[in-house]
Amino acid sequence: MPKKVISVVGARPQFIKAAPLEMVFRDLDDYEFISIHTGQHYDENMSQVFFNDFGLEQPKYQLHVGSASHGKQTGSMLEKIEEILLQEKPDLLIVYGDTNSTLAAALAASKLNIPIAHIEAGLRSYNRTMPEEINRVLTDHISSLLLVPSHVSVNNLKKEGITRGVIMTGDIMMDILRISTEKNVVSKPVDQAYYYATIHRPYNTDIPERMSQILKEMNSLDKPVYFAIHPRTSSLLEKYGIDFSDFNNIKFIEPQSYIGNLGYLLNADRIITDSGGLQKEAWFVKKPCVTLRPETEWIETLENQWNVLVFDDLSILKEAISVTPGAYNQGVYGDGNAADKIRASIVEFLGN
Repeated sequence: MPKKVISVVGARPQFIKAAPLEMVFRDLDDYEFISIHTGQHYDENMSQVFFNDFGLEQPKYQLHVGSASHGKQTGSMLEKIEEILLQEKPDLLIVYGDTNSTLAAALAASKLNIPIAHIEAGLRSYNRTMPEEINRVLTDHISSLLLVPSHVSVNNLKKEGITRGVIMTGDIMMDILRISTEKNVVSKPVDQAYYYATIHRPYNTDIPERMSQILKEMNSLDKPVYFAIHPRTSSLLEKYGIDFSDFNNIKFIEPQSYIGNLGYLLNADRIITDSGGLQKEAWFVKKPCVTLRPETEWIETLENQWNVLVFDDLSILKEAISVTPGAYNQGVYGDGNAADKIRASIVEFLGN
């Protein structure tokens, strides 16, 4: 009888992390790979890219949980995932990153004594006001396999007394970048020099004065800024009475699919973001990045100013984006073959 593993995804970055793993598990006849999509975030562009362009199967279970308060959302997912785990009886549960879907699935599995493999384990921003930090810490402490992207993550876990089951695999997001490049599916979006921006975190978007200041600073830069604006952020700007036409140096564009985002990333001069994923992807492709956050869990990107943090004083954005980074430390996040290493670790753990 084949071994059964269940993979739980719920947000855009988790599709990116799950896709390479699903691809490598297809090759194993003695494994059944089942996906659950919680619906924590719904993104039609992401679904289209990964289920069509990459030939992936639709998740067996789609929970359609949607947006809610953290407690209500996590509780709803925990209840629904538990029902599936009781029905499917998997040998292992796979979770990714630090979303509410990650924590809900891990809690459901732990209470049923189902081993948990946490991909992207060991990250720490050391900011406990971030829900993501709570999710990742709790998930790490109940996981059996902690599959980490870098040696910094290994050390973070060691500080918390976690050494068993920790395996350095590299970052699985490098895998899908490699696969996308090999498939030659990325195109150049515009024929001009530009900066590419994404801003979505509440501490940047939910304060009218701060969001207005971010826009003013981006509008004053020496190149056009292509700002992929989330519908929630767009609604907030309208609520604040901020007129898009006041910012003639900013090109407001729709949220991008993974492939669309990669096109803007690869062809931009520099990146402005508060996204954990995008600052890391910028580092992967050697694009200098300015991150509008007080800290980052991806501290390796800060080395030699490939990533520069700007938060309290937004007026230094212009200075930060002109910084010339130093030497690039190749290989910090692996070689783009993390999925193979993760699969091997899971197969060994389950005794095949």
